[in-house]
Amino acid sequence: MGDMSPAREEVRRARYAVAAVFAVHGSVTGSFATRVPWIREHAGLSAGQLGFALAFTAFGAACAMPLAGRVTHRFGSRAALRGLLAMWTLALVLPSLAPNLVTLCLALFAYGASSGMADVAMNALGVEVERLLGKSVMSGLHGMWSAGALTGSAAGTLAAHLGADARVHFALASAVLTVLGCTVCAWVLDVQPAEDEEPPPRFALPPRSALLIGAVGFCAVFAEGATLDWSAVFLKDRLDSSAGLAASATTGSMLTMAVARIAGDAVVNRFGAVRTVRAGGVLAVLGGLLIVLARHPAAAMTGFALMGLGIAVVVPLCFAAAGHAGPNPSQAIAGVATVTYTSGLIAPSLIGGVAQATSLMVSFCVVTALACGLALFAGVLRAAERGEGAEADPRSSAVSGPHP
Repeated sequence: MGDMSPAREEVRRARYAVAAVFAVHGSVTGSFATRVPWIREHAGLSAGQLGFALAFTAFGAACAMPLAGRVTHRFGSRAALRGLLAMWTLALVLPSLAPNLVTLCLALFAYGASSGMADVAMNALGVEVERLLGKSVMSGLHGMWSAGALTGSAAGTLAAHLGADARVHFALASAVLTVLGCTVCAWVLDVQPAEDEEPPPRFALPPRSALLIGAVGFCAVFAEGATLDWSAVFLKDRLDSSAGLAASATTGSMLTMAVARIAGDAVVNRFGAVRTVRAGGVLAVLGGLLIVLARHPAAAMTGFALMGLGIAVVVPLCFAAAGHAGPNPSQAIAGVATVTYTSGLIAPSLIGGVAQATSLMVSFCVVTALACGLALFAGVLRAAERGEGAEADPRSSAVSGPHP
Protein backbone atom coordinates (compact mmCIF):
# COMPACT_ATOMS: atom_id res chain seq x y z
CA MET A 1 0.00 0.00 0.00
CA GLY A 2 2.79 2.37 0.87
CA ASP A 3 4.42 2.29 -2.56
CA MET A 4 1.28 3.28 -4.40
CA SER A 5 1.16 6.70 -6.01
CA PRO A 6 -1.39 9.17 -4.64
CA ALA A 7 -3.40 8.86 -7.84
CA ARG A 8 -3.63 5.10 -7.41
CA GLU A 9 -4.75 5.51 -3.79
CA GLU A 10 -7.36 8.00 -4.96
CA VAL A 11 -8.77 5.52 -7.46
CA ARG A 12 -8.90 2.77 -4.84
CA ARG A 13 -10.78 5.12 -2.51
CA ALA A 14 -13.11 6.03 -5.34
CA ARG A 15 -13.81 2.34 -5.90
CA TYR A 16 -15.10 1.97 -2.35
CA ALA A 17 -17.13 5.17 -2.67
CA VAL A 18 -18.78 3.96 -5.89
CA ALA A 19 -19.46 0.62 -4.20
CA ALA A 20 -21.28 2.48 -1.43
CA VAL A 21 -23.28 4.39 -4.06
CA PHE A 22 -24.32 1.09 -5.63
CA ALA A 23 -25.41 -0.15 -2.19
CA VAL A 24 -27.52 2.96 -1.57
CA HIS A 25 -29.16 2.63 -4.99
CA GLY A 26 -29.96 -1.02 -4.35
CA SER A 27 -31.39 -0.27 -0.91
CA VAL A 28 -34.09 1.88 -2.49
CA THR A 29 -35.08 -0.92 -4.86
CA GLY A 30 -35.12 -3.54 -2.12
CA SER A 31 -37.21 -1.33 0.14
CA PHE A 32 -39.79 -0.77 -2.59
CA ALA A 33 -40.01 -4.37 -3.79
CA THR A 34 -41.06 -5.86 -0.46
CA ARG A 35 -43.96 -3.40 -0.06
CA VAL A 36 -45.52 -3.90 -3.51
CA PRO A 37 -48.41 -5.93 -1.99
CA TRP A 38 -49.11 -3.04 0.45
CA ILE A 39 -49.02 -0.53 -2.39
CA ARG A 40 -51.41 -2.66 -4.45
CA GLU A 41 -53.89 -2.94 -1.59
CA HIS A 42 -53.58 0.76 -0.71
CA ALA A 43 -54.37 1.77 -4.30
CA GLY A 44 -57.04 -0.94 -4.69
CA LEU A 45 -55.55 -2.54 -7.82
CA SER A 46 -56.03 -5.88 -9.55
CA ALA A 47 -53.04 -7.92 -10.73
CA GLY A 48 -53.43 -6.53 -14.25
CA GLN A 49 -53.64 -2.93 -13.04
CA LEU A 50 -50.58 -3.43 -10.85
CA GLY A 51 -48.65 -4.77 -13.83
CA PHE A 52 -49.71 -1.76 -15.89
CA ALA A 53 -48.60 0.65 -13.15
CA LEU A 54 -45.25 -1.07 -12.60
CA ALA A 55 -44.49 -0.70 -16.30
CA PHE A 56 -44.23 3.06 -15.73
CA THR A 57 -41.13 2.49 -13.58
CA ALA A 58 -39.15 1.16 -16.53
CA PHE A 59 -40.88 3.56 -18.93
CA GLY A 60 -39.62 6.49 -16.86
CA ALA A 61 -36.12 4.97 -16.72
CA ALA A 62 -36.00 4.37 -20.49
CA CYS A 63 -37.11 7.95 -21.19
CA ALA A 64 -34.64 9.54 -18.78
CA MET A 65 -31.51 7.42 -19.22
CA PRO A 66 -30.28 9.24 -22.35
CA LEU A 67 -30.27 12.49 -20.32
CA ALA A 68 -27.73 11.18 -17.81
CA GLY A 69 -24.76 11.70 -20.11
CA ARG A 70 -25.72 15.33 -20.74
CA VAL A 71 -26.19 16.02 -17.02
CA THR A 72 -22.78 14.49 -16.28
CA HIS A 73 -21.16 16.51 -19.09
CA ARG A 74 -22.58 19.76 -17.71
CA PHE A 75 -21.92 19.30 -14.00
CA GLY A 76 -19.09 16.77 -13.85
CA SER A 77 -19.42 13.19 -12.71
CA ARG A 78 -19.35 13.82 -8.96
CA ALA A 79 -21.90 16.62 -8.74
CA ALA A 80 -24.15 14.92 -11.27
CA LEU A 81 -24.11 11.63 -9.37
CA ARG A 82 -24.81 13.34 -6.04
CA GLY A 83 -27.84 15.15 -7.44
CA LEU A 84 -29.22 12.19 -9.38
CA LEU A 85 -28.76 9.80 -6.45
CA ALA A 86 -30.57 12.20 -4.10
CA MET A 87 -33.47 12.42 -6.56
CA TRP A 88 -33.67 8.62 -6.54
CA THR A 89 -33.60 8.17 -2.77
CA LEU A 90 -36.22 10.88 -2.28
CA ALA A 91 -38.46 9.40 -4.98
CA LEU A 92 -38.92 6.28 -2.85
CA VAL A 93 -41.74 7.94 -0.91
CA LEU A 94 -43.87 8.70 -3.99
CA PRO A 95 -45.45 5.27 -4.70
CA SER A 96 -46.66 4.89 -1.11
CA LEU A 97 -48.60 8.16 -1.37
CA ALA A 98 -50.58 7.15 -4.48
CA PRO A 99 -54.25 6.41 -3.69
CA ASN A 100 -55.27 5.10 -7.14
CA LEU A 101 -54.02 3.78 -10.46
CA VAL A 102 -53.44 7.14 -12.17
CA THR A 103 -51.42 8.69 -9.35
CA LEU A 104 -49.44 5.47 -8.91
CA CYS A 105 -48.50 5.49 -12.60
CA LEU A 106 -47.26 9.08 -12.30
CA ALA A 107 -45.36 8.31 -9.10
CA LEU A 108 -43.70 5.26 -10.63
CA PHE A 109 -42.73 7.20 -13.76
CA ALA A 110 -40.85 9.75 -11.63
CA TYR A 111 -39.43 6.95 -9.48
CA GLY A 112 -38.14 5.11 -12.56
CA ALA A 113 -36.75 8.23 -14.25
CA SER A 114 -34.62 9.14 -11.24
CA SER A 115 -33.51 5.52 -10.89
CA GLY A 116 -32.42 5.26 -14.52
CA MET A 117 -30.37 8.44 -14.58
CA ALA A 118 -28.56 7.59 -11.34
CA ASP A 119 -27.97 4.06 -12.65
CA VAL A 120 -26.23 5.25 -15.83
CA ALA A 121 -24.09 7.78 -13.93
CA MET A 122 -22.85 5.29 -11.34
CA ASN A 123 -22.17 2.54 -13.89
CA ALA A 124 -20.15 4.94 -16.05
CA LEU A 125 -18.02 5.77 -13.00
CA GLY A 126 -17.70 2.07 -12.25
CA VAL A 127 -16.31 1.40 -15.73
CA GLU A 128 -13.92 4.34 -15.29
CA VAL A 129 -12.64 2.87 -12.02
CA GLU A 130 -12.25 -0.52 -13.73
CA ARG A 131 -10.18 1.09 -16.50
CA LEU A 132 -7.93 2.95 -14.08
CA LEU A 133 -7.35 -0.06 -11.82
CA GLY A 134 -6.75 -2.35 -14.78
CA LYS A 135 -8.87 -5.22 -13.44
CA SER A 136 -12.49 -6.36 -13.37
CA VAL A 137 -14.58 -4.74 -10.63
CA MET A 138 -18.04 -4.35 -12.16
CA SER A 139 -19.47 -7.61 -10.81
CA GLY A 140 -18.35 -6.67 -7.31
CA LEU A 141 -19.92 -3.23 -7.64
CA HIS A 142 -23.21 -4.79 -8.69
CA GLY A 143 -22.73 -7.18 -5.78
CA MET A 144 -22.80 -4.16 -3.51
CA TRP A 145 -26.02 -3.09 -5.25
CA SER A 146 -27.49 -6.49 -4.40
CA ALA A 147 -26.19 -6.24 -0.85
CA GLY A 148 -27.92 -2.88 -0.53
CA ALA A 149 -31.09 -4.34 -2.05
CA LEU A 150 -30.85 -7.21 0.44
CA THR A 151 -30.58 -4.74 3.31
CA GLY A 152 -33.52 -2.74 2.03
CA SER A 153 -35.63 -5.84 1.45
CA ALA A 154 -34.76 -7.23 4.90
CA ALA A 155 -35.94 -3.98 6.49
CA GLY A 156 -39.02 -4.09 4.28
CA THR A 157 -39.71 -7.69 5.29
CA LEU A 158 -39.58 -6.69 8.95
CA ALA A 159 -41.85 -3.70 8.28
CA ALA A 160 -44.34 -5.93 6.43
CA HIS A 161 -44.24 -8.52 9.20
CA LEU A 162 -45.01 -5.82 11.77
CA GLY A 163 -47.80 -4.42 9.60
CA ALA A 164 -46.12 -1.00 9.35
CA ASP A 165 -47.57 1.67 7.10
CA ALA A 166 -45.37 1.85 3.98
CA ARG A 167 -45.61 5.65 3.99
CA VAL A 168 -43.81 5.80 7.32
CA HIS A 169 -41.38 3.06 6.34
CA PHE A 170 -40.45 4.77 3.05
CA ALA A 171 -40.10 8.22 4.63
CA LEU A 172 -37.60 6.93 7.19
CA ALA A 173 -35.66 4.88 4.64
CA SER A 174 -35.54 7.80 2.20
CA ALA A 175 -34.14 10.19 4.80
CA VAL A 176 -31.38 7.81 5.88
CA LEU A 177 -30.38 6.84 2.32
CA THR A 178 -30.35 10.44 1.07
CA VAL A 179 -27.90 11.51 3.78
CA LEU A 180 -25.71 8.45 3.25
CA GLY A 181 -25.70 8.81 -0.55
CA CYS A 182 -24.80 12.50 -0.54
CA THR A 183 -21.99 11.82 1.93
CA VAL A 184 -20.23 9.01 0.03
CA CYS A 185 -20.44 10.91 -3.27
CA ALA A 186 -17.71 13.23 -1.94
CA TRP A 187 -15.13 10.50 -2.70
CA VAL A 188 -16.18 9.30 -6.15
CA LEU A 189 -14.08 10.25 -9.19
CA ASP A 190 -14.74 13.72 -10.53
CA VAL A 191 -14.36 13.28 -14.28
CA GLN A 192 -14.68 16.57 -16.15
CA PRO A 193 -15.19 16.84 -19.92
CA ALA A 194 -12.47 18.34 -22.08
CA GLU A 195 -13.00 22.00 -22.95
CA ASP A 196 -13.54 21.23 -26.63
CA GLU A 197 -15.71 18.14 -26.03
CA GLU A 198 -19.18 18.41 -27.52
CA PRO A 199 -22.04 17.66 -25.11
CA PRO A 200 -23.92 14.45 -25.86
CA PRO A 201 -27.39 14.76 -27.39
CA ARG A 202 -30.35 14.96 -25.05
CA PHE A 203 -31.85 11.89 -26.67
CA ALA A 204 -30.15 9.37 -28.95
CA LEU A 205 -30.94 5.90 -30.19
CA PRO A 206 -28.69 3.18 -28.74
CA PRO A 207 -25.60 2.54 -30.91
CA ARG A 208 -25.70 -0.60 -33.03
CA SER A 209 -22.97 -2.22 -30.94
CA ALA A 210 -25.22 -2.01 -27.89
CA LEU A 211 -28.12 -3.96 -29.37
CA LEU A 212 -26.68 -7.49 -29.17
CA ILE A 213 -25.18 -6.91 -25.73
CA GLY A 214 -28.45 -5.36 -24.66
CA ALA A 215 -30.41 -8.40 -25.84
CA VAL A 216 -28.63 -10.60 -23.29
CA GLY A 217 -29.21 -8.01 -20.59
CA PHE A 218 -32.84 -7.83 -21.69
CA CYS A 219 -33.37 -11.49 -20.74
CA ALA A 220 -31.66 -11.04 -17.37
CA VAL A 221 -33.45 -7.82 -16.41
CA PHE A 222 -36.79 -9.34 -17.39
CA ALA A 223 -36.17 -12.20 -14.96
CA GLU A 224 -34.79 -9.86 -12.30
CA GLY A 225 -37.77 -7.51 -12.58
CA ALA A 226 -40.19 -10.42 -12.39
CA THR A 227 -38.47 -11.67 -9.24
CA LEU A 228 -38.36 -8.26 -7.58
CA ASP A 229 -41.88 -7.12 -8.40
CA TRP A 230 -43.82 -10.38 -8.38
CA SER A 231 -42.14 -12.89 -6.05
CA ALA A 232 -43.97 -11.58 -2.97
CA VAL A 233 -47.26 -11.39 -4.87
CA PHE A 234 -46.72 -14.94 -6.22
CA LEU A 235 -46.29 -16.43 -2.77
CA LYS A 236 -49.12 -14.43 -1.24
CA ASP A 237 -51.71 -15.01 -3.98
CA ARG A 238 -50.84 -18.39 -5.47
CA LEU A 239 -49.48 -20.20 -2.40
CA ASP A 240 -51.49 -18.30 0.26
CA SER A 241 -48.40 -17.25 2.23
CA SER A 242 -48.38 -14.60 4.94
CA ALA A 243 -47.23 -11.08 4.08
CA GLY A 244 -43.97 -11.57 6.00
CA LEU A 245 -43.14 -14.89 4.36
CA ALA A 246 -44.04 -13.53 0.93
CA ALA A 247 -41.71 -10.56 1.39
CA SER A 248 -38.90 -12.90 2.46
CA ALA A 249 -38.92 -14.48 -1.03
CA THR A 250 -37.55 -11.20 -2.36
CA THR A 251 -34.94 -11.20 0.41
CA GLY A 252 -33.80 -14.73 -0.46
CA SER A 253 -33.39 -13.89 -4.12
CA MET A 254 -31.45 -10.75 -3.23
CA LEU A 255 -29.17 -12.77 -0.95
CA THR A 256 -28.14 -15.20 -3.68
CA MET A 257 -27.65 -12.34 -6.15
CA ALA A 258 -25.49 -10.43 -3.70
CA VAL A 259 -23.24 -13.42 -2.94
CA ALA A 260 -22.90 -14.34 -6.63
CA ARG A 261 -22.06 -10.79 -7.69
CA ILE A 262 -19.52 -10.20 -4.93
CA ALA A 263 -17.78 -13.43 -5.94
CA GLY A 264 -18.43 -12.81 -9.62
CA ASP A 265 -15.18 -11.05 -10.54
CA ALA A 266 -13.11 -14.04 -9.40
CA VAL A 267 -15.41 -16.47 -11.23
CA VAL A 268 -15.32 -14.47 -14.46
CA ASN A 269 -11.53 -14.15 -14.30
CA ARG A 270 -11.26 -17.94 -13.98
CA PHE A 271 -13.91 -19.15 -16.43
CA GLY A 272 -14.60 -16.15 -18.66
CA ALA A 273 -17.70 -14.07 -19.18
CA VAL A 274 -19.29 -16.34 -21.77
CA ARG A 275 -19.11 -19.60 -19.80
CA THR A 276 -20.17 -17.84 -16.61
CA VAL A 277 -23.30 -16.42 -18.23
CA ARG A 278 -24.15 -19.72 -19.90
CA ALA A 279 -23.94 -21.57 -16.60
CA GLY A 280 -26.03 -18.85 -14.99
CA GLY A 281 -28.66 -19.26 -17.66
CA VAL A 282 -28.99 -22.96 -16.83
CA LEU A 283 -29.44 -22.13 -13.12
CA ALA A 284 -32.05 -19.48 -13.95
CA VAL A 285 -34.03 -21.96 -16.04
CA LEU A 286 -33.93 -24.53 -13.22
CA GLY A 287 -35.15 -21.86 -10.81
CA GLY A 288 -37.96 -20.90 -13.15
CA LEU A 289 -39.10 -24.52 -13.43
CA LEU A 290 -39.16 -24.83 -9.63
CA ILE A 291 -41.30 -21.70 -9.39
CA VAL A 292 -43.74 -22.90 -12.04
CA LEU A 293 -44.12 -26.34 -10.47
CA ALA A 294 -44.13 -25.17 -6.83
CA ARG A 295 -46.91 -26.37 -4.57
CA HIS A 296 -45.27 -25.20 -1.35
CA PRO A 297 -43.70 -21.83 -0.44
CA ALA A 298 -40.30 -23.45 0.23
CA ALA A 299 -40.07 -24.77 -3.33
CA ALA A 300 -41.02 -21.39 -4.82
CA MET A 301 -38.54 -19.56 -2.60
CA THR A 302 -35.79 -21.97 -3.68
CA GLY A 303 -36.72 -21.28 -7.29
CA PHE A 304 -36.53 -17.53 -6.81
CA ALA A 305 -33.14 -17.95 -5.10
CA LEU A 306 -31.82 -20.00 -8.04
CA MET A 307 -33.20 -17.44 -10.46
CA GLY A 308 -31.32 -14.71 -8.61
CA LEU A 309 -28.12 -16.77 -8.62
CA GLY A 310 -28.35 -17.47 -12.35
CA ILE A 311 -28.91 -13.89 -13.49
CA ALA A 312 -26.62 -12.25 -10.93
CA VAL A 313 -23.56 -11.42 -13.04
CA VAL A 314 -25.26 -10.89 -16.39
CA VAL A 315 -26.06 -7.19 -16.14
CA PRO A 316 -22.62 -6.16 -14.76
CA LEU A 317 -20.95 -8.11 -17.57
CA CYS A 318 -23.20 -6.42 -20.12
CA PHE A 319 -22.14 -3.00 -18.81
CA ALA A 320 -18.49 -4.08 -18.76
CA ALA A 321 -18.73 -5.36 -22.34
CA ALA A 322 -20.31 -2.08 -23.42
CA GLY A 323 -17.70 -0.01 -21.61
CA HIS A 324 -14.84 -1.92 -23.23
CA ALA A 325 -16.37 -2.18 -26.70
CA GLY A 326 -15.97 1.42 -27.82
CA PRO A 327 -14.30 4.78 -27.19
CA ASN A 328 -17.25 6.33 -25.32
CA PRO A 329 -18.16 4.19 -22.28
CA SER A 330 -20.92 6.50 -21.03
CA GLN A 331 -22.76 6.52 -24.34
CA ALA A 332 -22.39 2.76 -24.80
CA ILE A 333 -23.54 2.06 -21.23
CA ALA A 334 -26.54 4.36 -21.66
CA GLY A 335 -27.41 2.49 -24.87
CA VAL A 336 -27.14 -0.94 -23.27
CA ALA A 337 -29.00 0.26 -20.19
CA THR A 338 -31.82 1.61 -22.33
CA VAL A 339 -32.13 -1.67 -24.23
CA THR A 340 -31.88 -3.92 -21.19
CA TYR A 341 -34.19 -1.92 -18.99
CA THR A 342 -36.77 -1.82 -21.74
CA SER A 343 -37.42 -5.37 -20.59
CA GLY A 344 -38.36 -3.84 -17.26
CA LEU A 345 -40.92 -1.81 -19.19
CA ILE A 346 -42.35 -4.95 -20.73
CA ALA A 347 -42.03 -7.41 -17.83
CA PRO A 348 -44.44 -5.96 -15.24
CA SER A 349 -47.28 -5.32 -17.68
CA LEU A 350 -46.75 -8.62 -19.52
CA ILE A 351 -46.63 -10.66 -16.31
CA GLY A 352 -49.63 -8.83 -14.90
CA GLY A 353 -51.57 -9.14 -18.14
CA VAL A 354 -50.84 -12.85 -18.50
CA ALA A 355 -51.69 -13.38 -14.83
CA GLN A 356 -54.99 -11.56 -15.30
CA ALA A 357 -55.86 -13.69 -18.33
CA THR A 358 -54.50 -17.00 -17.03
CA SER A 359 -52.38 -17.28 -13.86
CA LEU A 360 -49.07 -16.22 -12.34
CA MET A 361 -47.77 -19.73 -13.06
CA VAL A 362 -48.14 -19.10 -16.78
CA SER A 363 -46.45 -15.72 -16.37
CA PHE A 364 -43.37 -17.38 -14.90
CA CYS A 365 -43.34 -19.85 -17.79
CA VAL A 366 -42.61 -16.77 -19.94
CA VAL A 367 -39.82 -15.72 -17.55
CA THR A 368 -38.29 -19.20 -17.71
CA ALA A 369 -38.39 -19.22 -21.51
CA LEU A 370 -36.55 -15.90 -21.66
CA ALA A 371 -33.95 -17.19 -19.20
CA CYS A 372 -32.98 -19.72 -21.87
CA GLY A 373 -31.69 -16.77 -23.91
CA LEU A 374 -28.85 -16.26 -21.44
CA ALA A 375 -27.35 -19.63 -22.33
CA LEU A 376 -28.05 -19.28 -26.04
CA PHE A 377 -26.68 -15.77 -26.65
CA ALA A 378 -23.89 -15.44 -24.07
CA GLY A 379 -21.26 -15.35 -26.83
CA VAL A 380 -21.90 -11.66 -27.53
CA LEU A 381 -20.20 -10.79 -24.21
CA ARG A 382 -16.71 -11.71 -25.44
CA ALA A 383 -15.96 -7.98 -25.44
CA ALA A 384 -15.96 -8.11 -21.64
CA GLU A 385 -13.40 -10.92 -21.71
CA ARG A 386 -11.18 -8.91 -24.05
CA GLY A 387 -11.48 -5.89 -21.75
CA GLU A 388 -10.43 -7.66 -18.57
CA GLY A 389 -7.04 -6.66 -17.35
CA ALA A 390 -6.86 -3.64 -19.64
CA GLU A 391 -4.29 -1.04 -18.86
CA ALA A 392 -5.27 2.02 -16.89
CA ASP A 393 -6.92 4.70 -18.93
CA PRO A 394 -4.58 7.63 -19.67
CA ARG A 395 -7.47 9.99 -19.03
CA SER A 396 -6.68 9.77 -15.31
CA SER A 397 -5.45 13.36 -15.54
CA ALA A 398 -9.10 14.38 -15.85
CA VAL A 399 -9.86 13.00 -12.40
CA SER A 400 -9.73 15.12 -9.27
CA GLY A 401 -10.06 14.01 -5.67
CA PRO A 402 -12.64 15.08 -3.08
CA HIS A 403 -12.34 18.52 -1.61
CA PRO A 404 -12.00 18.46 2.17
